[in-house]
Amino acid sequence: MYTAKGKFAWYELMSPDTAASAAFYSKVIGWGTKDMGSAENPYTIFLADEHGVAGMLPLPPGAPPSWIGYISVDDVDAHAVKIEEAGGKIWKQPTDVPGMLRFSVVSDPQGTAFVVFTGNPEMKTPENFPKSPTPGTIGWNELYAADLEGAWTFYTTLFGWTKITDMDMGPMGTYRLFDDGSGNAMGSGGMMTKPPAIDRPYWGFYFNVDGTTATINRIKEAGGTLIHGPAEVPGGSWIAQAIDPQGVVFAVVSATK
Repeated sequence: MYTAKGKFAWYELMSPDTAASAAFYSKVIGWGTKDMGSAENPYTIFLADEHGVAGMLPLPPGAPPSWIGYISVDDVDAHAVKIEEAGGKIWKQPTDVPGMLRFSVVSDPQGTAFVVFTGNPEMKTPENFPKSPTPGTIGWNELYAADLEGAWTFYTTLFGWTKITDMDMGPMGTYRLFDDGSGNAMGSGGMMTKPPAIDRPYWGFYFNVDGTTATINRIKEAGGTLIHGPAEVPGGSWIAQAIDPQGVVFAVVSATK
């Protein structure tokens, strides 16, 4: 779980029914699952090619069911201070998970939640760790911001992200492709000012799958709801956006329809 600073490196699902969520994502994405928690602190790892790519925990009191992304930094405590100084908020003060990481749950000035963390440098990523676009890995990070330019200033200042290009989406405005340091030709993700139909800003995540149409069928069979897709996006990939049975928004991406 140790990775270069400024990159999305872990993803976590907060679910009101972890058993149901495990069954849903195993069927839809093809993940395996592994129990890594305890009776007091249950935690599930989602596996792609036997490697952990995301985690799941019971929904904390007062939190909405959702996926949340972890961004790697070199000093969690210093970044928590910077986030507050930039107008963000700390929801959980820097905390240690012994032997693994130090983390803090925060939100940007527009109220979008994410996690900053510093991993144990002894926990190197295995050489055979699956890379995108291997099915089951994470393929894209997408921010629906209250205000694109304000969000861009915040994230690029805090994490050093760089702009790849702005895409004109017509009435929907500008879609900005960014690189978090991963060096992908199309970038690591995108951000835009959210349309009015989306009630709050949030980070959304796209999971790589073996085919968008087949995955849509699995989503419906498993009790999820399709929001959008299949749709082709620049670069030739196909996407679909959906809501899982617990009310959590997620998306999938594939090289094939």
